[in-house]
Amino acid sequence: MSVHAWIRAATLEDAQFLPEIERSSGEAFRAVPDLAWIADDSVMSAEQHAPLIEAGGVWVAVKEARLVGFIAVEALPDAMHIWQMAVLRGEQGHGLGRALLNTVIETACSRRAAAVTLTTFRDVVWNAPFYAASGFRILEPDALCERLRGVLANEVAHGLPGERRCAMRLDL
Repeated sequence: MSVHAWIRAATLEDAQFLPEIERSSGEAFRAVPDLAWIADDSVMSAEQHAPLIEAGGVWVAVKEARLVGFIAVEALPDAMHIWQMAVLRGEQGHGLGRALLNTVIETACSRRAAAVTLTTFRDVVWNAPFYAASGFRILEPDALCERLRGVLANEVAHGLPGERRCAMRLDL
């Protein structure tokens, strides 16, 4: 992890900074020509983050008293689901995303969750391959639960290319 960075639970006061972190993180998509539009797409608002923060499902990475990343999850009956992970563009590649992900995995284990799930791009190096390195596996269409099928369908309805998206699961 980057020197002088640490992970802590997010507070409601942090919510105002999360959209800008997500926007900055999305700049990485400019390097993928057919997905470059994602860098200009909408992000979760501070108001959308608030319920997840109140439920104890958001952690932030802090470096030199500044928020530089976050991960937002929702505790569900069958799993903890990662809705978003983002690290400021200039801070990427220093282990902050891995530290945030490990915090969620450790929390899921302590809460006795059966799994951690997410949806992501199959072929973008900092997406499915990144999560696979932490033990997540891509779920084939016939292995998808109704909830994950619905998340993927909603993503496609909002413009993401369905053939490039997948759901992943880490069994705990």
